[in-house]
Amino acid sequence: MAISLLAKELDALRKLSTPAICDAIDSFNVRPRNEGFMASEIRCIFPDLGSMVGYAVTARIMTDEPPAEGHQVSRLDWWDFLQEIPKPRVVVMQDLDRVIRGTYWGQQTAHIHKALGCVGVVTDGGVRDLDVMQSLGVHAFAAHVLVSRAHAHMVDFGIPVRVGGLTVSPGDLLHGDKHGITIIPQSVAAEVASAAARLERQERQIIELCQSPDFTLDALKDRWRKLRGNY
Repeated sequence: MAISLLAKELDALRKLSTPAICDAIDSFNVRPRNEGFMASEIRCIFPDLGSMVGYAVTARIMTDEPPAEGHQVSRLDWWDFLQEIPKPRVVVMQDLDRVIRGTYWGQQTAHIHKALGCVGVVTDGGVRDLDVMQSLGVHAFAAHVLVSRAHAHMVDFGIPVRVGGLTVSPGDLLHGDKHGITIIPQSVAAEVASAAARLERQERQIIELCQSPDFTLDALKDRWRKLRGNY
C-alpha cells in the first residue's frame, strides 16, 4: 500500500514536468529506462491543467454490454475503497471491452470523485462532459472521447490494472502532464524533486553555453565531458 509523502514533497513533484520526473527517476537506476510509463495512446485531455500527482485507485470497467449476473460491483463499495488510499487520489480504470462504446466518466462522476479526494482519471477507455471536468480541475488522461455512457459498469476494483501498456497497482504514485503518465517508484519518491533540480542545473549549463556568443564546438565538448563524461 502507498507510503504517503509530505504535502511539501507532493507540491515539489507537482511543480515539475513529467519528462523531468522521468529523467530524475532514470538517475537512480531503479528500473529499466524503457519501462514505468504509459504509451502515447493515453493522451492528456486537459494539458492546460498542468501536472497531476496522486496515488492510484484502480478498477476495471465494461461499457459495451449490460453487466452479466454477478459481474458488477457496487459504486458504494468502490467509494469506501477510495478511503483506503491516501489523498490526492488518481483513478486508474482499465476498460475490458474489445470495442470501446461508452464511458464511465462524465459530469456526475467527476463531481463525486473530486468530492472524494480524486484529482484525475487515467483510462484506456473514454471520457465525456469535457467542459465540466475541465472547469472542476479534474484531470483526464484517456484513449477516447465519447458521447455516451452506454452500459458502463464496474467489474471489480482494488487490483492491479493494465492501462497504456503499464501495470498500475493500488497505491502507486503517479505523475502526469501534457506529455503522459509515469509511475514514481516509492523507493526514491522523496528524492525525485531534488534529483530533477540537480539535472536541470546541469542542462542549464549546456543550454547557456549554446546561447552564448562565445559558443564553440570545443567549448561544448569540454563542458559536456565535465558534466556527463564522453557519452
